[in-house]
Amino acid sequence: MGDAAVLAAGLRKRFGGTQALRGLDLEVPAGTVFGLLGPNGSGKTTTVRILATLLRPDEGTAQVAGFDVVRRPAEVRARIGLAGQTAAMDTELSGRENLEMVGRLYHLPKQALRRRADELLERFGLTGTGKRLVSTYSGGMLRRLDLAAGVFAAPPVLFLDEPTTGLDPRHRREMWALIGELVAEGTTVLLTTQYLEEADQLADRVAVLDQGRVIASGTPAELKRSAGGEWLDVVVADQPRLGEAACVLERVAGSEPRVDTAGSRVSVPVNGPGTTALTAAVRALDDQRIALDDIALRRATLDEVFLRLTGASRAG
Repeated sequence: MGDAAVLAAGLRKRFGGTQALRGLDLEVPAGTVFGLLGPNGSGKTTTVRILATLLRPDEGTAQVAGFDVVRRPAEVRARIGLAGQTAAMDTELSGRENLEMVGRLYHLPKQALRRRADELLERFGLTGTGKRLVSTYSGGMLRRLDLAAGVFAAPPVLFLDEPTTGLDPRHRREMWALIGELVAEGTTVLLTTQYLEEADQLADRVAVLDQGRVIASGTPAELKRSAGGEWLDVVVADQPRLGEAACVLERVAGSEPRVDTAGSRVSVPVNGPGTTALTAAVRALDDQRIALDDIALRRATLDEVFLRLTGASRAG
């Protein structure tokens, strides 16, 4: 399998009349974070469930840690961890009891599983609440406990299906830090998310899914370049002239602008050299006597990549 921790080729899955996956290909290098990015219904969760041996594909093949997910599911399960969108914890047990139950599933000796539970409670900031019933845990605590359970056996491959959904920004960043620590220790992480910032922050590579297939893949920087590389942002001083400014920028940049009426802002992707477009925009806007509060060049965001790619996919 070389340096790939996860390989998938031609995965297809249908649920009744719905084609969830349409020939999906995937390669996740070992020791990296790979982000699956896409809207609801794009096939992210179905992909993870197949790779985690929870679903059988209708067509195609997949290997995780060198083992075929259909022919060798037991070997795959012994080498993966999984944290889903909803924490799979027994709310009538304490945090410690939940972790110890996971250890028993791995047939660890009592002393070893208790020691591992202690390590994980400390690492994930749950030592003080380990004896409390999980029913009393906050959303952030539940997410941390679920992640701790997912890495109980120190798996080489970890699947995280939207692990920060519902968390506030502070708890989301705490979760990112924990994931970063695991990857630094050699864990390969396949992460599904709808948070563009999350993919940009964590992922070494990203695959954008839409309607059951990969429509683009690469590093976040590569995908940003594919969305126009640089964008020109203009804040118009006289809000009623926002439409005129948008027409000027469309003519200068040769691309369709995005208009933010509330912020009096026009943004347009730049196809050529950014400084050339900036100079031309300043001159053209000045010729029309359109006053500005601000004008700047910036890199494209993953939000813009996502909107462009999924919009093109649906249009096609």
